[in-house]
Amino acid sequence: MLLLATLLAAEAALLWAAAAWLVLELIMATPVSLASALAILVLVLIAAAWVTAIAINSLRRRTWIRGAAVTWQLVQIAVAVGCFQGLYARADLGWALLLPSLAVLALLFMPRVIAATTSAPGGDDATGTQRG
Repeated sequence: MLLLATLLAAEAALLWAAAAWLVLELIMATPVSLASALAILVLVLIAAAWVTAIAINSLRRRTWIRGAAVTWQLVQIAVAVGCFQGLYARADLGWALLLPSLAVLALLFMPRVIAATTSAPGGDDATGTQRG
């Protein structure tokens, strides 16, 4: 669980760094399309907040983090695949996105992680409230 939380926290930190870089670019350079630049910034901020929430709640062993983390890793894999293709292909960025995603996916399906994030009868549910 600790390795999973660490990888998720690293992904969140990189998203926050990307958001900061986008803000600096918005301030220092004139975008071709201000609306597009703002939309991308908002999407990155939402993603950073979401991955941060997943990382924090993975330490709390919430049941919902597995589905949320799988969804994020699939999005990240799609971006990685895009990095390998096209006119501005960047294989280095593609590998930097793909390898951690595969590692997180592998960790999410390990029996110990599944057991740690599965609600036990009479235990806490996904909202953190006591059942029973």
